[in-house]
Amino acid sequence: MNAHEIDYQIYGEEMQYVEIELDPYETVVAEAGSFMMMEDDIEMTTIFGDGSDNSNRGGIWGKVLSAGKRMLTGESLFMTAFTHGGTGKRKVSFASPYPGRIIPMDLTLHENKIVCQKDAFLCAAKGTSVGIEFSKRLGRGFFGGEGFIMQKVEGDGLAFLHAGGTVQEKRLELGETLRVDTGCLVAFTRDVDYDIEMVKGVRNMIFGGEGFFYAKLQGPGTVWVQSLPFSRMADRVIRATRHYGKGGNKGEGSILGGLGDLIDGDNW
Repeated sequence: MNAHEIDYQIYGEEMQYVEIELDPYETVVAEAGSFMMMEDDIEMTTIFGDGSDNSNRGGIWGKVLSAGKRMLTGESLFMTAFTHGGTGKRKVSFASPYPGRIIPMDLTLHENKIVCQKDAFLCAAKGTSVGIEFSKRLGRGFFGGEGFIMQKVEGDGLAFLHAGGTVQEKRLELGETLRVDTGCLVAFTRDVDYDIEMVKGVRNMIFGGEGFFYAKLQGPGTVWVQSLPFSRMADRVIRATRHYGKGGNKGEGSILGGLGDLIDGDNW
């Protein structure tokens, strides 16, 4: 195996974190900003790219190229590596950035490759390659919600993804099709055929409130779907902020309006 063998435990419900147990000289790499806590004898270093063999090929220019590819997915040039340099076992933890679920992925069970949305990767055993996956289809690139570029996670170790709300794993048989809101798609295995499909009916497109396109996924393979994309949650927060920022209140739009808030004490 190229990747380090790590043990883990996931804690929490709505706001989860993953605790990773390292043996001496084992390393885990993580997205910058995901660190939560660590025990003695664990050293943190900042690295270009993901620290895998792929990013180390070609010397310094290989590392720069690997880091540059990460910029295309909207991620930082740098990742953080946490190495246990002492004796015994030590633990380091990484927290999810918003309410949802942490998904452990044993890449050996998924033909050593997972394609995922650009901000899904959280951390992985050292030796895992975190790169980019280009879409070869114009329709998917323009209207698929993730553009032409998605992340790909490759290797033979453990990787951890994060998604919003509740996560559903769907196994698709050969030729079986699943249609998903483009923002709800988290990840899929290498053999899944991913494309976009236009919503049928002008009325549905204009008044349905679900956008103009679905993500269409056809098996065989496995697909992971999230119930609360961060973009959807952020949109609701922004709308609520604008509403209250203009002096609005939650009684607005009801029959009683402001009188309802006066009765339940909001305006006292």
